[in-house]
Amino acid sequence: MAQTVSVVGTGRMGSLALDIIEQTEGLSLHSALNSKSDLAEMDGASIVTDFTRFDVSQTVASRAIDNGQHLIIGTSGWTGQAMEDIQSQDLTSAVLFVPNFSVGSMLLQMFSASAAKFFDSVEIVEAHHPNKIDSPSGTAVRTAELMAQARGEEFHSPNTDQQARGEVVAGIPIHSIRMAGVSANQEVNLANDFESLKLVHNTNSHQAYAKGMQLAMLAVSGMQGVNVGLSSLISE
Repeated sequence: MAQTVSVVGTGRMGSLALDIIEQTEGLSLHSALNSKSDLAEMDGASIVTDFTRFDVSQTVASRAIDNGQHLIIGTSGWTGQAMEDIQSQDLTSAVLFVPNFSVGSMLLQMFSASAAKFFDSVEIVEAHHPNKIDSPSGTAVRTAELMAQARGEEFHSPNTDQQARGEVVAGIPIHSIRMAGVSANQEVNLANDFESLKLVHNTNSHQAYAKGMQLAMLAVSGMQGVNVGLSSLISE
């Protein structure tokens, strides 16, 4: 039996989700909600996908959890603490947070976490299109959190009280660029006194998110509890 999917938020990512549902065996569209829709329209779907804003996403998440619906959250703004708040609830369905549906971005995060154990100096630069409403990006925040987790402690970057040092996450400065002609880019810069390493990922089209999004929608109904990132779906 096909899993019925409600797509909440029909912008660029939501529109991609609609295309994937139409093209994928085992998935069928339950409903598509925009900013004028009543959230009650998502009730009854087996899976809810959320591509909204953080304030709206919290309401969507609460309703889906109360209804026992599996939930995929692709909205930025969910911090580690906010995810833990969801995890502390008595869940009867799975919640999958995906800061970035790109497989390449997932690999960059894995490589960055591995490298974090060997370098004391780290800074992240992320660039997106000018219409992205949040900064730093959820992907950059998650990258910093994973690097600190791999290291076992936060980093200690110098002079982070200076305004131009960017927003600091887990001790790592994140610098955000919003420019026309840019889709998505992330650079992780690592260094010590003797060498440096730069890891770079570029997204040239929103189609880069299609495979990861499809994997998420096909897998979430077989998951339990709170899961974070595509790495929870893909075995090494």
